[in-house]
Amino acid sequence: MEDGHVVISGCSGGGKSTLLKELNRRGFTVVPEPGRRIIEEELNGEGAALPWVNLSAFADRALQMAADDRKCLASAEGWTFFDRGLVDAAVALQHTTGRSAQDLLRLYDRYHRTVFLTPPWPEIYVIDDGRKHDFVEAVAEYDRLLATYDDLSYETIILPRVGVSERADFVLRYLS
Repeated sequence: MEDGHVVISGCSGGGKSTLLKELNRRGFTVVPEPGRRIIEEELNGEGAALPWVNLSAFADRALQMAADDRKCLASAEGWTFFDRGLVDAAVALQHTTGRSAQDLLRLYDRYHRTVFLTPPWPEIYVIDDGRKHDFVEAVAEYDRLLATYDDLSYETIILPRVGVSERADFVLRYLS
């Protein structure tokens, strides 16, 4: 099998984490979003790398955490699903610093060729302690991600706006 590391990316608040919980419930290995883990750590610490305080520092940490996640799961068998990953962090760094996402990613192995993207879905979007940007900003981030995954020659599949069980079925059918 080619690389079994599959990224679920897309719009903030689009249902990525919920989908990953369902895939995990079905027995697949899932890796939580680096950004959410960093925010939790930063809220319990100094808060210097929160995305709404210093997006560049946050994205640098996310890039390193995503790289560490890949190393830890390099020998995992079967499908492993990542809630965001290296490309998402590189896109954030490109947006804040102007550094090329392609250049940032040259040091890292690619994920599976197919990336699943959750589209903007205003009916389920919520702002919470870890997501302080509004829906307009979330859509702009989604547009940057879609363009970059396409530029990097990934096959981007937009997930349908259906229930979580149907979304999981869709992903698994597509990968089989």
